[in-house]
Amino acid sequence: MQCQTVLPGTECTFWSKQGCTFSGNSCQTIVDECQGCERIVDGTIGQVCSVAPSPSRKWAAELCNFATHRKIEIQSIEAKVNPLKASKKAAAGKK
Repeated sequence: MQCQTVLPGTECTFWSKQGCTFSGNSCQTIVDECQGCERIVDGTIGQVCSVAPSPSRKWAAELCNFATHRKIEIQSIEAKVNPLKASKKAAAGKK
């Protein structure tokens, strides 16, 4: 359905025939951590997130999963493998 209050004319998953189904009946403005994200759009109440109606809830767990301006660095640790044990495991799996 198309939003008719905050982002008129855009598709919104929280809009139904009865109006906005999000708590408070409206999207909330962005928080400071959102600055620089590509998903920010200008609405009638100010800058809002185009995919999350409550940005403060998204940032409550350290990092918003929709953030385009911050990335998580994944560290991979290579474990040393004993070649003798590895060959025994491989041979045991072939039986």
